[in-house]
Amino acid sequence: MSYTVSFISLGCAKNQVNCEQMMSTVQEAGYEIRVQPEGCDVVVINTCGFLASACEEAIENILEMAELKKNGQVKKIIVTGCMAQRYKTDVANELPEVDAVLGTGSYGEIAAVIEQVMTEDERPCIFGNIHTAPQNGGRILSTPPWYAYLRIAEGCDNHCAYCVIPSLRGKYRSRPMEELLDEAAELASAGVKELLVIAQDITRYGTDWSGEHKLAELLRELCKLDFHWIRLHYLYPDQVTDELIDTIASEEKILPYLDIPMQHCNDTILKAMNRRDTKADLVALVEKLRDRIPNLVLRTSLIAGLPYEDEAAFEELAEFIREMRIERAGIFTFSPEEGTRAALMEHVDTEEAQRRTDLLVDVQSDIIDDYNDSILGTEREVLCEGFDPQAQMFFGRSYAESPDIDGRIYFTADREVEAGTFVIVRFTGVMDGEITGEMI
Repeated sequence: MSYTVSFISLGCAKNQVNCEQMMSTVQEAGYEIRVQPEGCDVVVINTCGFLASACEEAIENILEMAELKKNGQVKKIIVTGCMAQRYKTDVANELPEVDAVLGTGSYGEIAAVIEQVMTEDERPCIFGNIHTAPQNGGRILSTPPWYAYLRIAEGCDNHCAYCVIPSLRGKYRSRPMEELLDEAAELASAGVKELLVIAQDITRYGTDWSGEHKLAELLRELCKLDFHWIRLHYLYPDQVTDELIDTIASEEKILPYLDIPMQHCNDTILKAMNRRDTKADLVALVEKLRDRIPNLVLRTSLIAGLPYEDEAAFEELAEFIREMRIERAGIFTFSPEEGTRAALMEHVDTEEAQRRTDLLVDVQSDIIDDYNDSILGTEREVLCEGFDPQAQMFFGRSYAESPDIDGRIYFTADREVEAGTFVIVRFTGVMDGEITGEMI
């Protein structure tokens, strides 16, 4: 029997790829996928569980779907993903509206579970092995047709003291290179122009096989395919090799935009958080990257209020931001997550951590403003993504803006510009923190 199924995907791009794979599995089983949950037999909520705030968002979505179910607009609710994995018993016991729960090791069971909840009076809760779950399979892209994600590995072996990811996604497992190249070739054939290479840590790609770093080799092979841009997320600072830097610098398709999560700069804090760098290492890496990769734009993530962050360490972080002048930075407030070692360490209260976050955001805002001013009058290739009727301008991204993370570039044009095409834009101004310009 055919059923109608709607998917809600929360959290990161890696989670989105899992959702795309589930949609493909469901379609292959003969079920119909719909965008809107209203009127569907089943709604699947693929949750994020990285932070408490993400779990709260997931619960809000579940309760919203439960209201539709109560009103007869949805028949069954299935919860999958990281929150389901993290709070297995709680989801099943405290959310009676949920009809089935699948962990991160059991995405492949989705079609069978849909059949089960629709035909049997049971509440299946399936949690397969998170260390061996298959990573391949077909996908139905949920991104715009001009960009797509290629997840090259699953899991994480870094075990940062504040992070729950290894317990939710398992040990680090690189996907076979040939499998990745086949998948990438399919994406290129489908018209994808920007390939975003993702994993919890792409720099360790291949090291779980023989200890050798294989990311540079993979990237050189991907550059042979018909992509216009190849973008990289996330590179851990302690694993950036000279070979990788040379490859990024020499391959025209690889964008000089690197997302390198640093989290902090104070040596005591870095060591306590099980980070394998020192402040000197981070400074040296930034200097080396900027020296060897022309027009480089860096993105990082930093956390305020981590354990051992006294006023001196906080001021050190603020000064680090001022001196490094990293163009893109996400500033986050430390969240003592249940099950992590950092949660058991002494730290400032939430209010003080938030105050520090706000101060760092102000510092970073000045850096972004200075960067925006510095590129006015220059010209860049921009990938047009649509037209904003309110602004009466087209919008898109250059190499310096990653989708759903960074801002947009707004530009005028003397003709219609189709979404998904590349144009050259001269930057002429700033509007609410976003660059504006004109197509030339």
